[in-house]
Amino acid sequence: MNNQYMSVASEIRELQELLATIPEENVIERMSLEARMQTAKQTLTALGHHKEAAKARLTFRGKPVFGSHGISADFGSKAAGAFSDAFAAVAAGLSEGLRHIGPIPHKDKHQLLITGTAIGSFGFEFELPAQPQTLFPELEKAEEAMRKIETLFRLAAEGSDDDVAEVIEEVHPRAVKKVYEFLELLVQQHAWCGLEFGDRFFRYVDYEQLKTSSARLKDDNIQESEESYRGEFQGVLPTGRTFEFKLSDQEGLIRGKVDASIGDPDILNREWLHNQVTIKLNVMQVGQGRPRYTLMSVNDLSVEG
Repeated sequence: MNNQYMSVASEIRELQELLATIPEENVIERMSLEARMQTAKQTLTALGHHKEAAKARLTFRGKPVFGSHGISADFGSKAAGAFSDAFAAVAAGLSEGLRHIGPIPHKDKHQLLITGTAIGSFGFEFELPAQPQTLFPELEKAEEAMRKIETLFRLAAEGSDDDVAEVIEEVHPRAVKKVYEFLELLVQQHAWCGLEFGDRFFRYVDYEQLKTSSARLKDDNIQESEESYRGEFQGVLPTGRTFEFKLSDQEGLIRGKVDASIGDPDILNREWLHNQVTIKLNVMQVGQGRPRYTLMSVNDLSVEG
């Protein structure tokens, strides 16, 4: 059902893109495409009413777990709450301009629902929040957030520092801190976990592997700073939100990202390209990985006198 839903949604997006290229006065040329889109929208609506909610299974092993029989109530409630908080933060970080301080945006609509227990050894089955029936990328936001958590678990255990940094860039350091808080709760309780979602599954081998993974996501292993550089933009890719910045006081080129708070990245091409400027960048580095540069605001740019 989910594959069919996404296929029809993709067809509608393609039809919308085609219609956008045809002038309004070309009525006959547009009629066939508009009829196809109307039919596709009706199909999508019908499928949307029957779309099954996605589910994830989070299981635990260790001191608070008694095989497949049960789990400590105190640990279980705290772990479920911490995991739910991490999920809400990652979902917000992916799409809603999560900031370093302040409330998590729309946390109420990112709540997980416990629908049952999960065996192997023992844990919970979570139902993801119902998704709005739209044609925009937000449709799969909850599922993407769960995939990112599974990816972060796996890479913190098995990946390189650069692998971990790439995910942190995508979901925001504050969201990663919530994932760390969940893992650290398990460390304190001498437990470890596994997460299954769709065709993805990762389980920590043992307590020591989870403990090491938690340490990799700790604040003191994820260094953030603000640094200023002089030079000029060589170019900005608005869709990919990436830029190249040539340093003026040394040979070198910085490649970085444009933060989501800058609504129109192309403004950097229009107003700042090849001008000598001083730029303030957020610099993030995980462990011994390479630094990651992000331009947080156009207010962090100033023209050289």
